[in-house]
Amino acid sequence: MYYVYILKSIKDSKLYIGHTKNLTNRIKQHNQGLVEATQKRRPLKIVYYEASNILEDAIRREASLKTGFGRAYLKRRLQNI
Repeated sequence: MYYVYILKSIKDSKLYIGHTKNLTNRIKQHNQGLVEATQKRRPLKIVYYEASNILEDAIRREASLKTGFGRAYLKRRLQNI
């Protein structure tokens, strides 16, 4: 399975959107500071994920969530988080 995931920084409340094959390991990497894009925004918590068995679908979904429309969708979806 491939996962599109959303992490929320506890430090600054900003979201990070990514994709991975191993969700548990990837979240650990983020929180250990091994991912440059999020190392100054730790700690992070996972607030949303979607699974797909096709890598290209996960990559397309990640890209769509990074658009203005995608961010608006996430804002509505994650309103109380």
